[in-house]
Amino acid sequence: MPLVQEFGFTREIEDRVMAPLPVWAVAGGKLLGGAVQGLIAAFVVFPLAHWIPITEVHLQIIWWRLVTILPIASVLGAALGLSIGTRADPRKVPLIFGLVVIPITFLGATYYPWAALTPIMWLKIAVLVNPLVYMSEGMRVSLTPYVQHMPLWGIYGGMIGFTALLGAWGISGFIKRVQT
Repeated sequence: MPLVQEFGFTREIEDRVMAPLPVWAVAGGKLLGGAVQGLIAAFVVFPLAHWIPITEVHLQIIWWRLVTILPIASVLGAALGLSIGTRADPRKVPLIFGLVVIPITFLGATYYPWAALTPIMWLKIAVLVNPLVYMSEGMRVSLTPYVQHMPLWGIYGGMIGFTALLGAWGISGFIKRVQT
């Protein structure tokens, strides 16, 4: 949302791109800034998720997975935000929530494990185009390894692949928006 506003009517983004850097480096800074915000949010949410629930949460943290998945998921989330933010018309932001954010959230395995879609095989395959599936499964396999999950190679491969794809698409969109 802040990025969409920077590209909006006031063109605040022009102040940022006057830095003595190439435009792609400014976009990379936006990407890394978003990733740091995602990590900070994770460090705030994890303790709250442990102490607030009424029913006891049984987590079995596998630290090496969590420590590797959290940074990749943060960069992936920032790349997704950069991609959407550079392609969105500021006047149509509410439409983006209805057409993009809500469907990727509900079909992103955030409320159910990906393996639970086995009875609906076409949907289980179709949701693999959603980067949120890999992030959700990555967190789930790090915190609840006793539940059936997507294979680790699929989780890491999907997250790294979507990070590269969305990162490149977001940076190119940033450059195009700044130069127009």
